[in-house]
Amino acid sequence: MKLAADRVLGLALIGLAAFAAAHAANLHVPFSYEPVGPKAFPILLSVVLAALSLIMVFRPGENGQWPDKTLSLKLLAVLGVLLVYALLFTRLGFIVTTFFTVLALARLFEATWLKASIAAVLMALGSYYLFTQGLGISLPRGYWLPDFA
Repeated sequence: MKLAADRVLGLALIGLAAFAAAHAANLHVPFSYEPVGPKAFPILLSVVLAALSLIMVFRPGENGQWPDKTLSLKLLAVLGVLLVYALLFTRLGFIVTTFFTVLALARLFEATWLKASIAAVLMALGSYYLFTQGLGISLPRGYWLPDFA
């Protein structure tokens, strides 16, 4: 069995799925939900992630090559941007952090400033209203703008 990049990533994702499932199983909610509660969704996502990761382990892609240096740096930059997004999400709010995250990711993959800005505005506002109005999900508004609706 050749140690392809897909296999290493698949094993890492299985570990991530187990970690997420363990934390979701330990989630305690002080009130009851109908019918399944808040544990079901992250556990289901963990199962799907583990199943798809097993496919990567047992049936890796054809070339099995590790990415070149340029692509590796872009992937690390994506990881960094998403980490900053997670850290600033509640502090700055959904709209602001989503705007800057989409802007940074679009620029990282060589979109022009105009296209990146348009995509960032549409994604931030569109997804905010989809989640809050369409799905009834409460999203953080940020500490700096508490009265925005």
